[in-house]
Amino acid sequence: MDPVLVIVAPGQGAQTPGFLQPWLEDPTFASRFGWLSTVAGIDLAHYGTEADAETIRDTQIAQPLLVATGLVAALELFPHPADAFQQIGAVAGHSVGEIAAAAGARVITAEQAMVLVRERGRAMAEAAAVTPTGMTAILGGDRDEILAALDKHGLTPANDNGPGQIVAAGTTAQLAALAEEPPAKARLMPLSVAGAFHTHHMEPAVGHLAALARSVSVHDPRTRVISNRDGQVVHDGREVLARIVGQIASPVRWDLCLETMEDLGVTGILEMPPAGTLTGIAKRALKGVETFALKTPDQLDDARAFCAKHGEASNMETSPTWRMVVSPAKGTFHRSDEAAALDVLPAGTTIGEVASLRDRSPISAAHGGQVVEWLVEDGDLVSPGQPLLRLHPEGGQ
Repeated sequence: MDPVLVIVAPGQGAQTPGFLQPWLEDPTFASRFGWLSTVAGIDLAHYGTEADAETIRDTQIAQPLLVATGLVAALELFPHPADAFQQIGAVAGHSVGEIAAAAGARVITAEQAMVLVRERGRAMAEAAAVTPTGMTAILGGDRDEILAALDKHGLTPANDNGPGQIVAAGTTAQLAALAEEPPAKARLMPLSVAGAFHTHHMEPAVGHLAALARSVSVHDPRTRVISNRDGQVVHDGREVLARIVGQIASPVRWDLCLETMEDLGVTGILEMPPAGTLTGIAKRALKGVETFALKTPDQLDDARAFCAKHGEASNMETSPTWRMVVSPAKGTFHRSDEAAALDVLPAGTTIGEVASLRDRSPISAAHGGQVVEWLVEDGDLVSPGQPLLRLHPEGGQ
């Protein structure tokens, strides 16, 4: 089996007081971090070194702090970023970590990422201030019983993190009622977050970020991006951004992201700092997969060796001469009659769908172009991110 490396970025709650101290001792890191702090308009170095746990729990601080750390640490890990895409099989981020993942995959720039995360944090903090809300992790117990208990109390399973960990979100009164009547054999752990993220309580923040996103220029990702919404591989930059915006008020299906990693044949998962949360989940959910939690800069040499061990040449061609349409999921590919009959596909043409046991996912050629080569046949089994069709951009040479 060929090795497959997946890079993941953690979400809010991963930050701890002083975690940035050893990183900022490197002048290059400090300089780059200072630039992203300037873009965000926040003294992130202060918050990552001197501020206490309660201060960095603030959504408006935590989110930019996490994204900036991930982006600058990625440049430390991969000093020549273009070379990284020959090693990385896929990227994924948990909640706000999706912004770091999108920038790492070159969908958006680091500067765009910092503006978006600054505004995301502000808007979510404002939405959270309307009603007293929160989140509680539920560890262990029976999945169906837990979901039934959440439904009974009007709570949302805001994070489904895989076997044995679901995060409930809702009003403090709803969470208190759950605590008084917990599901059998489950342990409840209130989380250090400021609101019911990934629920309808965050809808006002979605509107604010959606308005800003309309002015953000994007590129198609340079590697597979696994989406929180449904675990699908997304290879259209506009859709990556749209999903990040919508995810503010929708549950994080990290369990489905893990399924996709397994479908890809992942052999190694490296978590960007402040690391530990996602590698801990992966150890429980993906037996036999090696993990690396990058926490401090003295681990960088070992982290690079880990990436070299699990990295391989990507099959995602990224030359601007071609456009690739790729599969979002594992399943059976069914080509559409319309696409099969055309030599030139208009932008947005549905080329077919991938059918799995769970659902059927339509696939469109977002950019359109001249059909150069079908890379799969109707009825073929395909994997997440597998190229299906090669197009020549209309008007290209």
